[in-house]
This record gives sequence, structure tokens and C-alpha cells, in this order.
Amino acid sequence: MSDGTRYWGCGIRESRRLAGARLAESRIPHPPSRQQGFSLLEVIAAMLLLAIAFAALMKVAGGAIALSRNAAAHDEAALWARSLLDSAFVTEPLVPGQRSGRFDERYRWTLDVTPWQVPGAQPSTSAQLYRLDLAVQWGSTAHPQVAHFDTLRLGRPQVAVGAP
Repeated sequence: MSDGTRYWGCGIRESRRLAGARLAESRIPHPPSRQQGFSLLEVIAAMLLLAIAFAALMKVAGGAIALSRNAAAHDEAALWARSLLDSAFVTEPLVPGQRSGRFDERYRWTLDVTPWQVPGAQPSTSAQLYRLDLAVQWGSTAHPQVAHFDTLRLGRPQVAVGAP
């Protein structure tokens, strides 16, 4: 051996092999191993995919907010309608015709009162059913949102003018 190291307990061939392995480790540089990681193209593609997913998520969230506002507006219209229908004609007799008004700056209403008869039934002289059709509107006058509410109310029949 050239370095003078003797390997005890080994044969000549074995000692040369071990010495060769030791030389390879100390003097010959190893080729650099391929680094594990992502290329720039892969990073850009991943960021693009995340941006598209984020944009879609924001669109869905915006739609959910709009639906929530619309549902809240319908709830408020239903509360106004119930209040008006519960109090309509409590202190005064039912009179066929149309009325309109405003609940507040945002909500307006139109109430149609018409006599209603059960199909095939004989008209009664002591009581009359009236159909109350309430339309609650809100939003712009060009494109209003409308909710309709109907109910029946029992009242006295209208006396014809000139009847005894």
C-alpha cells in the first residue's frame, strides 16, 4: 500500500478494497445530488390555481351576502304585511276598493279588497267574505321588488244603493 496503512485481519485483496474505499471517500468529490424542490413554473402554476380558486370563492361569498340581504328584505316586508292585515278594518267596516300607503321610506303597500264567494255556494245576507290582497313593494320604482299576501276576512255584505 502506498500510504503505509496496514489492515490487520484482512487479506491483501480485502485491505486494498478497504483502502480504495477510504481514498474514494476522502479525495474524490461526490457528484452533487439533485436537489428536491419545485421549479419556478410549478410555483407559478400553483399560485395561478390558488388565485382562480380564491376568485371563485369570493364570488360565491358575494352571492351569499346578496341572498341574505334579499331574505332580510322579504322578512321585513312580511312583518309589515302581517301588521297591516291584522289591523285592517278592525275599527271600521270592510269596504271593497283599493287603498295604498307607505310603511316607511323604503316600503310601500297597496291593498285591494274584493267580495269573495265560495264557488257554488248561495250568497248570504248576513255575512260576506272579503278577499284582502296586499302587495308590499320596496326598492326602486323602475325595478321594484314585490311580495303579495292574501287573506279572507268576514264582514257584512254591502247594501246596494236604493235598496230598502
